[in-house]
Amino acid sequence: MTNEPPPYPGEPSPSTNEPTNPPPPPSYGSAPQPPGGAYPPPPAGYPPAPGGYGPPGPQLNKMAMWSMITGIASIVGLCCTFGGLIGIVSIILGMISRGEIAKSNGAQTGTGMAIAGIATGAVAIVIFVIIIVLYATGTIDTDYQSNFG
Repeated sequence: MTNEPPPYPGEPSPSTNEPTNPPPPPSYGSAPQPPGGAYPPPPAGYPPAPGGYGPPGPQLNKMAMWSMITGIASIVGLCCTFGGLIGIVSIILGMISRGEIAKSNGAQTGTGMAIAGIATGAVAIVIFVIIIVLYATGTIDTDYQSNFG
């Protein structure tokens, strides 16, 4: 027996002088099977695969967030004389959101934002009322005339 390499596909074999055909390619989508049949099962004693992500954390109450945003806007809005009206909205949103957060048993957060909205809304309303009183008593004069000509 000689140690000759096997012939290339399509060339005649030295013993028969007939061309050899290559084996057919595996069918599309099938994985090659190991020699001897199917894959063996994994050995016993392996732990199960780890689980997915944990449960979702508490969610931010959007009404509390909007209470804080409208509270800040009410203080800024005092320059344009509509801050007191936005302050009322801020207080209402803050009170409703605090009730929702308390009833959620820890599923919602945002108590600090709700309190900030209530506080800034109240400050805006108080300043708005003071401005109205000062206008009504004539302390703030709206008929300003310039002395510069």
